Amino acid sequence: MSAITATASTSTLKESLKRGVFWNYGGLYFFYFAVWQIFFSFHGLWFKQAGLGETNIGLINTVMAITALCLQPLYGYLQDRLGLRKHLFSFVVLCGAMVGPFFVIAFPALMGWNVIGASVIAGIYMSFVLLAGVSVVEAFNERASRANGFEYGHARLFGSIAGGTITAVGGWIWTNVNPDSIWWAASFCALVLGVLLFVAKVPDGARQAGVSDEPGEGARVSKETIKSLLRDRSFVGFVVLMFGTAALYDVFDQQFSIYFEQHVQSGDPVGLFANVVTIQIFAEAAVMLVAPWFVNKIGAKRGLQLFAAILVVRVLGSALVTTTEALIAWRLLAAIEMPLMLVSVMKYITRMFDVRISATAYMLGFGVAKSLGVAAFSLPFGAAYEAIGFSSSYLIMSVVIVAVTVAASFLMRNDKGLLAPGQNDTDLELDPALAELVPATPTVATSTVDIEELSRVDRD
Repeated sequence: MSAITATASTSTLKESLKRGVFWNYGGLYFFYFAVWQIFFSFHGLWFKQAGLGETNIGLINTVMAITALCLQPLYGYLQDRLGLRKHLFSFVVLCGAMVGPFFVIAFPALMGWNVIGASVIAGIYMSFVLLAGVSVVEAFNERASRANGFEYGHARLFGSIAGGTITAVGGWIWTNVNPDSIWWAASFCALVLGVLLFVAKVPDGARQAGVSDEPGEGARVSKETIKSLLRDRSFVGFVVLMFGTAALYDVFDQQFSIYFEQHVQSGDPVGLFANVVTIQIFAEAAVMLVAPWFVNKIGAKRGLQLFAAILVVRVLGSALVTTTEALIAWRLLAAIEMPLMLVSVMKYITRMFDVRISATAYMLGFGVAKSLGVAAFSLPFGAAYEAIGFSSSYLIMSVVIVAVTVAASFLMRNDKGLLAPGQNDTDLELDPALAELVPATPTVATSTVDIEELSRVDRD
């Protein structure tokens, strides 16, 4: 990986909070994930009310996933060619702005024509906005964060805040206005997103810093560069890890609410679970504050391994200890998992692979691998829940996660000591604004063993 010179090193959170550009990109995350949360919180209820059965609702989600698998490699290639230009992101925003007209006006007419056809068209359309569109949003904003000199993770926490607030707002709209209004709310959020994208700036001289090590090289991404990425053993290991951990994170959560309800016998299990998820999302935003420093400290590879280890604890714990308090604790552990995964994924990609194709590496290594994993594991584990029960299925899932993590760890080189473009040694220090929240760690002498040299050997 070539050294890359950026115009500014990553600023501390306190410094970032004083900069309009940080709030601008935080707003991009907030309003995009507001659209995301509106759809995934309410689409099942709305489709059911519109007359769709469970099978056709499942068809919509399946078509979304398949469409995303097809689009993500193309999106990655195009975004790497575009660099920090906003064309592809703008297309995602435009699709998002049409959510209201599509579901309120077009979708009922499509259902009158053909229910299956309407489901397929809805799945394809929403993939442009969500499952494929999210990769464009994440890849563009990560690149822009390096060019603008602030931590990706600090801006990304706005997405978690959106997830924690928009469900409550959407629920109020659903109850006090009418169900169709949630789609108009999504369109409104997309329009605000479009305004924020239009005014979002990259400093003069930094436009290429997040793209390439030579000015003007961003638009010349060769096929050989992409082929070398696919042959890279670290990338293969990264794909394996995302296939078997990030995917199983989603598969585990798909029906955990059912398992939770089965074991909480008193009160309102559904209401309790909703409250736990809300707390988890806000806790996730808090963890995101320190996640960039922590991952810088231990390395992105170690961060991904720690994410996988916590996932194993959560899945295995859910299988073995099923008291109400324990199940709440297992769910709340996700507040640590998600920030670790998101920040580590981005840092590993920008440290270990050619930064000119960071969007391709993200969409293939994370987006496609995760989607394939979800597609591969959802049906077998769904069938296992019925055949042998949740607890036994979770034990098997734990074994799969451990096996995949061990295999991937042997393939992935260590990134400890490497710096992402635009980062310098001071960026590895804890943000002074957060220092009091994290206990001091003792200094360990390294007498005759140079840890940095060992990490270089591991990477080579």
